[in-house]
Amino acid sequence: MEKFETLQGIAAPMPLVNIDTDMIIPKVFLKSIQRTGFGKNLFDEMRYNRDGTEIEDFVLNKPQYREASILVAGDNFGCGSSREHAPWAIADFGIKCVISTSFADIFFNNCFKNGILPIVLPQEQVDLLMKDAEKGANARMTVDLEAQEITSSDGDVIPFEVDPFKKHCLINGLDDIGLTMEKVDSIDAFEAKASAARPWV
Repeated sequence: MEKFETLQGIAAPMPLVNIDTDMIIPKVFLKSIQRTGFGKNLFDEMRYNRDGTEIEDFVLNKPQYREASILVAGDNFGCGSSREHAPWAIADFGIKCVISTSFADIFFNNCFKNGILPIVLPQEQVDLLMKDAEKGANARMTVDLEAQEITSSDGDVIPFEVDPFKKHCLINGLDDIGLTMEKVDSIDAFEAKASAARPWV
């Protein structure tokens, strides 16, 4: 998993509330357990017409937001079913940070396991960042995970909270497999000892 340290990028405003995982990645696309390839179908029903053409006024289809790496969203983001394909699609599109007033618990935890930083802020601070994001590609935000600060394009600095363990995992690029591999020497030693004690197993 890629390390997350400091992110500077375009923020896309998406003020809709209750964006659920089926809106993020419709169930028709859940045909693979690979983590890649889902970005093109992120928000599919909001991004495309039935004939496959783009809906021009959807935020991620606008030229100024096609390279967005930060999403400023409405309340209760990621609700609905627990599909991990939702953060896979977000990450594959290139979004590395989602800011909202609240997230569904399972989606929130799945973000950390897939290199995405979900940040919870009070409504007034989300409103400030939403307005900043509406300025387009010239308004770039900075998210500093080590310092736990967001800096708007106008220089406003907003602190945020993050679980220390989850922060450690993101900064070091550790998913569940990576955490296990940190203990590989201990695992190998245990296996060797177990094999010597019970060679018949």
